[in-house]
Amino acid sequence: MAERSAGDGTVGKALDVLDRVAAMGRPVRFTELLEDSSYPKATLYRFVQTLTNQGMLSYDPERQTYAMGIRLVRLAHTAWQQSSLAPIARPHVDALAADVGETVHLAQLDNAQVLYVDKRNAMRPIEMYSSAGKVGPAYCTGVGKAMLAYLDEAILGPILEQQSYHRFTEHTLTTAEALRSELRAIRQNGYGFDREEHEPGIICVAVPILTAGNRAIGALSVTSSTDRQTLAGLEKLVPRIQEATQAIANVSRDWGFPDQQSSNTKVETN
Repeated sequence: MAERSAGDGTVGKALDVLDRVAAMGRPVRFTELLEDSSYPKATLYRFVQTLTNQGMLSYDPERQTYAMGIRLVRLAHTAWQQSSLAPIARPHVDALAADVGETVHLAQLDNAQVLYVDKRNAMRPIEMYSSAGKVGPAYCTGVGKAMLAYLDEAILGPILEQQSYHRFTEHTLTTAEALRSELRAIRQNGYGFDREEHEPGIICVAVPILTAGNRAIGALSVTSSTDRQTLAGLEKLVPRIQEATQAIANVSRDWGFPDQQSSNTKVETN
């Protein structure tokens, strides 16, 4: 994980440390953090202690390990209610899942990545990477590409530069040029696919959730496996998915959901 820019100051650096603990997926010792940190030992220790004092990290004195703090649970719950589409989209996600009988994902962009904010399993669930709360790559997922296709160039360019373009499968798009071509097609059609690009055997069709200004604040996808569906079969579901995305967009407008593109644009202060 790259360090945050110097312009983010002390807060940005402390959040970088918090991200590193979260990325471990388990309680971690200070020495482990130090091994993978560009910060001097004294600086890293100061950040860790501050995060612990503020309840963002918790410390186990017996095991001498740090883990994500309970304060984050409260903050995450509030963020989920205020900044996530999930609460207002729930009835529409439920209805779509019941109608199509396949897995439904609701996602939003988290900087250059995809954040799955809700999920409904199929009547016959299949094993896959995604789950609510998980972060995934934008360049090789249906929901990610559906949202990227509607970003202005000033925002899209830097985001494309941050993609890893790791080849997960033989179908993965591995260059920005190939991805841009795909995004143009999605913009023209109004929907896109995951053609086994992230996981072998997993396919989906995805539709962006657009504001009145034609900006993507999220995306819905219907996901299945090549064992029981085809891309052509999923494409037939697009009109029903579009009904759901339009309904969510309408509700988000009434609720005042923040415009995704505006939220990603830095505000200059004098």
